[in-house]
Amino acid sequence: MGEVNLPADLHTQLAQASRELHAEPDTQRTMERSVLLATELIPNCDHAGISIVHRNRTIDTPAATDEVARRGDELQYALDEGPCLDAIWHYDTVISANLAEEDRWIRWAPRVAAELNVRSMLCLRLFTSAELVGGLNLYSKQIDAFDEDDAYTGTYLAAQIAVAVAETQQVDGLRIAALNRAIIGQAQGILMERFTIDPEQAFNVLRRVSQDNNTKLIRVADELVRTRRTPG
Repeated sequence: MGEVNLPADLHTQLAQASRELHAEPDTQRTMERSVLLATELIPNCDHAGISIVHRNRTIDTPAATDEVARRGDELQYALDEGPCLDAIWHYDTVISANLAEEDRWIRWAPRVAAELNVRSMLCLRLFTSAELVGGLNLYSKQIDAFDEDDAYTGTYLAAQIAVAVAETQQVDGLRIAALNRAIIGQAQGILMERFTIDPEQAFNVLRRVSQDNNTKLIRVADELVRTRRTPG
């Protein structure tokens, strides 16, 4: 692709989109806002979804504008082929002008064209300098819906989405870790008071129950805090 100068009003829209994404309070709402922004900023985008890559390299779609995008993504995962997967694992940007005549994904493309009335796609990798986040998947009912300008707009938007999602994932992780520590601390306190034991002994009780029942320690602690029943 050659260099494309984005219109001034589009620069303004993208800047506003960035501010909106960074104002969302958590990962889920950041992703939900992201897919809506894609349909607003890219003219022929009728449906959009976000694929997220997990630590075990599994992929899912936690946010989509509708069932068309969600189903199109899920079919890619089930068939292990499609533009979203190619964008995530092999290329930054993947465009298909006519899915009905596409020969790169011979199982996925004809099904999506026939079952979902999707004719073309633009998929963009979501990544930061430190990590692979996933992909932004844009679906259109029109043939040859996405051009070079759309790819550049999508690239700008994908960069903002990737950073915003990565940041909220980190914050969510810290929030969950803090909550888990608090619940475990409450469970220890209950055991310490009930059996007159010290914090280490109380933690060892929780850990032993966790191991004996093949249950995560946080679940054991949460059950004790909620029910006040002594584990084991």
